[in-house]
This record gives sequence, structure tokens and C-alpha cells, in this order.
Amino acid sequence: MSSQVQASTALSDAIAASQPQVSHDPAAFGKVAVLFGGHSAEREVSQMSGSGVLAALRSRGVDAHAFDPAERGMDELRRDGFARAFIALHGRYGEDGAVQGALELLGIPYTGSGVMASALAMDKVMTKRVWLTYGLPTPRFEVVRAGDSLRELPDRLGLPLIMKPPHEGSTIGISKVSGYSEVTQAFELAAQHDDVVLAEEFIDGRELTVAILGSGRDAQALPVIEIQAPGGNYDYQNKYFSDDTRYLCPAPLPEAVTAEVQRIAVESYRALDCAGWGRVDVMLRRGDDAPFLLEVNTSPGMTGHSLVPMAARAIGLSYEDLCLRILASAALKGGPQR
Repeated sequence: MSSQVQASTALSDAIAASQPQVSHDPAAFGKVAVLFGGHSAEREVSQMSGSGVLAALRSRGVDAHAFDPAERGMDELRRDGFARAFIALHGRYGEDGAVQGALELLGIPYTGSGVMASALAMDKVMTKRVWLTYGLPTPRFEVVRAGDSLRELPDRLGLPLIMKPPHEGSTIGISKVSGYSEVTQAFELAAQHDDVVLAEEFIDGRELTVAILGSGRDAQALPVIEIQAPGGNYDYQNKYFSDDTRYLCPAPLPEAVTAEVQRIAVESYRALDCAGWGRVDVMLRRGDDAPFLLEVNTSPGMTGHSLVPMAARAIGLSYEDLCLRILASAALKGGPQR
């Protein structure tokens, strides 16, 4: 047996031992709402994620039903007797603590992080501020508002730099700025989606992502994935619809680098008090392999191109079993996950 296979087997066993055990009786889950669609700019992706999750749960005999908060009031969840919710919503009003707060009030256990962790992770500026208090590495940044001078940004952050709306995901509204003349246009694009704009140092290197299962001290990283997008542009199209993007899982990295990337990914997840599952995006700087944290996704994609299912497969966990494991972790999050 190769060392890579042995490592994957050991990781799978460790995760299985630390995570809630999935009941073999689908009835134990009760009536399950799969929340997808929603109001955000990521509605289309959420519909793809939720459809996959719904089919997976039903294939295992779970009494799962589609529920779109854009079309139905959240109060209908309790009225219709739902026992728990699988959140497959992405972006605002689904991944930012809003739906989580509604489910807490309704008393319906749900998958993923709680209200505070979801809100923090959705706000890339607040995420960075928390990470900095923990001494975790993240690219240098500034917060820019309408009326602020943009001319000096490249002088302080260097070129190229990244501009993005801090409350969106799926690369929506993001630009890579290569020259002074591009700063204003990039700001205006990001400002279409948010009240403030995050200007961030560009890290030249390899793009990595780390899926995480569990909560608090039981949180564990799955194999690291390296993303190789056409032209280095991992945009909305290349994320969800292109077959040209390459994914290397496990990422071909030295063992020490892999261990460090997984360590800071788990620490960044714990720092925000995330729970259940998530995915941490990391840049590995060219030349010295220094890792830099970009963001945490508390409700990652579950589409045919998505990365958490890919990492799970690398340790022998099928899409269906992954969905069951996530569903089994559904809970009310009244207290911290530490």
C-alpha cells in the first residue's frame, strides 16, 4: 500500500472517529428541509448544490424536501413539521447568519456554522481582523469607500492587487488590478455589490483549498486541493461550468508544506468558531511556499465541480455519505464550538 493511500485511509478513519455517527435508519433524521435557491447573487449555484444534496439524501432513504426561502416563508418549516435543515444556500441571506438566526428562533437544528461564525466568515474584512488577532497569515489589505482616494492604493499594496466586495462569494465583483489606470474601474465593479470594497495585496503563487469537517477541537482538514484555472483566472465560469480547470487532489506539495497549510486552515476555521463543515481558501506564495489565508466558506458548493466532495472522495467518502455525515452534524449552535 502506498504512503499516500495509507495517509488517506488513516485520515478517513480519524475523521470517522471524531465526527457524529450517521444512523443507518433514515427515519432517525426525521423530515429534512434542503434549503437552496435563496435571494443572493449565487442563487444559480445554490440551486445546483441543493439539487445534488437533495438527490443524494433521497437516494439513501432520507425524507428530504426542497425548500427555497425566496419562495416560502421560514415559518413554514415549523408549520410543516421539519425536524432539521441542510443549508445549501450560498451568499447573502443564506451564508451570512440570517437564515441561521431564523432556524435558531424556530428551534430547528441545521448544518454548518452558527449565526456569529457565519456572519464573520461572510465578511472578509472582519474575517481578516479576527485572523490577525490570532497571528494567522493573510494578505495585506485596506478597506475603501466611495469618496476615498484610490491613487495611492498601488503604492501601499503593490501591483498587481485584488479588489473585491467583502460580502460576496464565487468571485463575484472581483478584479485583478495590474496598473494605476485600472483601479477606479475595479472599485466601481466591486462597489456594485457592496457598500465598501476590499483592496488586497496580490499573492503570486499556487491556489489551494482545504475542506474541513467537524467542530472545535474535533475539526479536521481533508486533503489539500490545488486549483489550476485557465490563465490563472479562477472566475465564476471556471469555477462552476468549465471543464478546463484542473484540480489536483491531493495537491503535489512537500509533506511539511501540506501539514502547514492544513494546520493554518484548521486554525483559521476554529478562530471564527466555525462548525460542521467548511472550506478554507489559501494562496501559497511562489518562491518560499509561505501560505496566506483568503477566506472561509461556511456553506461551500456541492455541485459537480465542487471541491469539498472532491476532497472527500480522496479519503474514500462518497458524495452521498458526505451529505449524510454533514446532515448528522446538524445542531442548534447556542454556544461556542470550542
